[in-house]
Amino acid sequence: MCLGVHLPYNPKWYWPVEGFSGVPEMDRYFDQHQIFTRFLKTGREFLRLNDLFLESIERGGSYTFDLSGPFIEQCRWDPELLESFRELSESNRVEFTGSCSYHSLSALYPDLSWFKEEVMSYREMLRELLGVNPETFVDTELLYTERVGSLLVDMGFRRLIAEGSRNILDGCDPVRVFENHLPILLRHINLSEDLELRFSETSWEGYPLIPEKFADWIASMEGDVLTLYLNYTSLCFHQRSKSTIADFIRAFPEALKSRGIEMITPSEAVSRFSPVKLPTLGTEQTIRYGMNNAVGNHAQQLYLRELVRVGEELAEIKSKPNYQKLKQVFGYLQQSEILFSMNAGNAREGSEKAVNYYSILSDLRRAILEEGA
Repeated sequence: MCLGVHLPYNPKWYWPVEGFSGVPEMDRYFDQHQIFTRFLKTGREFLRLNDLFLESIERGGSYTFDLSGPFIEQCRWDPELLESFRELSESNRVEFTGSCSYHSLSALYPDLSWFKEEVMSYREMLRELLGVNPETFVDTELLYTERVGSLLVDMGFRRLIAEGSRNILDGCDPVRVFENHLPILLRHINLSEDLELRFSETSWEGYPLIPEKFADWIASMEGDVLTLYLNYTSLCFHQRSKSTIADFIRAFPEALKSRGIEMITPSEAVSRFSPVKLPTLGTEQTIRYGMNNAVGNHAQQLYLRELVRVGEELAEIKSKPNYQKLKQVFGYLQQSEILFSMNAGNAREGSEKAVNYYSILSDLRRAILEEGA
């Protein structure tokens, strides 16, 4: 079971001003007050979840944590929350994953140098703050693209967790360790979303979902290893809705154990089970909620191309005094939520947000060009 912990930096509604406006600070484009206020509230809920998972670990649980770079940066506002993750890292039943430091989709860029820099920066952040050196990689939104596999191997990663989409699985069930450049664990979408999305739905046919029932579903499946991936914010929603999610988390390891099922970490899964070749891993790509939702329309494709262009222009001013400040702002303009919010499902709102994000990116580009002049 892998737990994704992420809180984004939300962009403001913004319109560029005429004339030179100086080097942009984060609060020009991002709603710092909203970000801080949400973090204070949600951070307390995350603390309670961390305590629950510590209890679950004492009962035989094993967990993997995928902390986003933006979330880790916000944790500097609350040392107690960061310390609670450090306490989890001290357990031999917990692993932490590598990721992209800005929660970006830079693995889709034509040049992977920015992706590599993000991954290295994130790994250094984990070493500094939690004292861990991740060997399992989870790309943003469980993105899988074949072209980054060999690069991750060269960077010292030994395994990967990605989305178990139909196009990737090609009729297989996500109950094995698969392999392309490196061993890959694919998320079981339906069972993950039973916990993540449907747990509190009283109209759902599986309600109420108790540990014994869920363990029975897993026990009825044939395979080696099942991978679940859940967002922490979804678990917080279940807590707020007065559901029994806390009792579920505490009792889940024992329910599995009584059925002969063990909770293990990604490193244990890869060392224990022989990998199976899956040809589609070399020809297909996938992301959580589908590639179409991330980069499926003209606005998203255009924004992605603009990110690539601005990134190239930013790379040309590395020797300039304001490079690091501009790089940070550019980094957060790559967050996956920005692209997802422009998808066709949002209709008019998606188009309005696209115009807003282009305005911000255009304003930042002007600042980069002025810095290099």
